Amino acid sequence: MAEEFNDIKTQIINKAQTVFARFGFQKTTMDDIAQASHKGKSTLYYYFSSKEDIYHAVIEKEAKELKEEIRKAIAIEASPQDKLRTYILTRMHALKRLANLYEVFKDEYLENYKFIEKIRVSYDEYERIMISGILKEGVKREEFVIEDIELTSYAIVMATKGLEYPWAIEEDTTKIEENIDTLLHVLFYGLFKR
Repeated sequence: MAEEFNDIKTQIINKAQTVFARFGFQKTTMDDIAQASHKGKSTLYYYFSSKEDIYHAVIEKEAKELKEEIRKAIAIEASPQDKLRTYILTRMHALKRLANLYEVFKDEYLENYKFIEKIRVSYDEYERIMISGILKEGVKREEFVIEDIELTSYAIVMATKGLEYPWAIEEDTTKIEENIDTLLHVLFYGLFKR
C-alpha cells in the first residue's frame, strides 16, 4: 500500500514538473496538473494539500537531481581547477534543463512563499560548502593561495549567480563555456600583469 502511494505521488510530481516548466508556477492550475497526470483533482488533494505543496515537491526533486549531477561530475575530476570548472558548467547546463528550479532562483514574486526562501537559503549554503571544499582541496594541494576560503567561495557563488540569466538565455553552449573559462581565468590568475 505504501509503495503504491509513493508511486502515484511520484507520478503526480513528474507530470507537475512538466506542467510547471511549461506554464510557470503562477499560471499553472490544479486542473492543469490533474489533466497532465490523468488524475482527478480530488486525487491530487489526497496526496498534496495545495498547488504550492506540489510545487515544493517538484523543486525538492529538481534540487536533489542537480546536487547529484554536480556530485557525480566533480567526482570524476582530478584537479581542484577542473572540479571548479566542472561544478560551474554542470550547474549551468542543469539549470537550463531544470526550469522550475531556475524559476525559484530568479523570480522575485516567489519570495512570498516561505518554502521558496528555505530552498534558496539551503541551496546557497550547499553551494558555498561545495565550493569551499574544492578551494580547501586546492589550498591543501598547494595549487591555490587563498587568504579567506569562505569569502572566496561566497564571491564565486555570487559571481556564478550573477551570470545565470545571460547564460540561461544563451543558445550557444560553447559561448557559455568560453565565458566560464574567462571567469575562472580571472579567478585563478587575477587581473595584475605578471
